[in-house]
Amino acid sequence: MNFNDYKMPLLNGELKSLGDYQNNIVLVVNTASKCGFTRQYKALEDLYQKYKDEGFIVLGFPCNQFGNQEPGDSTEIGQFCERNYGVTFPIFKKIDVNGSNAAPLFHDLQQEATGLFGSKRIKWNFTKFLVNPMTKSVCRYAPHKKPEDLDLDIRLSLNRAKRRQRAVTTAV
Repeated sequence: MNFNDYKMPLLNGELKSLGDYQNNIVLVVNTASKCGFTRQYKALEDLYQKYKDEGFIVLGFPCNQFGNQEPGDSTEIGQFCERNYGVTFPIFKKIDVNGSNAAPLFHDLQQEATGLFGSKRIKWNFTKFLVNPMTKSVCRYAPHKKPEDLDLDIRLSLNRAKRRQRAVTTAV
C-alpha cells in the first residue's frame, strides 16, 4: 500500500493528494456526527493540536454505513465538527468504508491492518488507522479505543520518523 498514491476530496470538494502527508504520521479515522463515539472528535483534535508541529495529522472520513449516523451533507458535517468540537484537522467528503463502493484507501487499509480475530471489515464508526507513509506501516484501533490512549503509539511513531529522517540526512 502506497499511502501517497491516494487522492480524496475534502468537504469543500478540493481533491487532496494524500502524498501531501508523506512526511507525517497520519491517523485516519472514519467518523460520524450521530454516533456514540462522536465525542472522540474532541480528543482527536486535542491530539492533532498537541503533535501537529512535530509532523502528526488526523484525517477524518465521514461515513454513513453504520446506523445512518452521518446523514448530513458536506456543509452540515463541516459546520457540526467546527461548531461542536472545534475541529481544525482535514475532514474529507463522506465515503463508504466497506463493500463494493468502499473508498480504495479504506479497502487497502483493511488489507494492511486487520481487526479482531483477523477480520478485515470495519465494524463501526471511529475505527482508527495510524499510518507512517515513510515506512508504510499501519496499526489499527477499534472504535472504543480512545484517541488519548494512542498517545504513546503516536509519540513512538514520531520519534522513529525523526530518527529515520536524521539517518537519511546524515547519509547524504
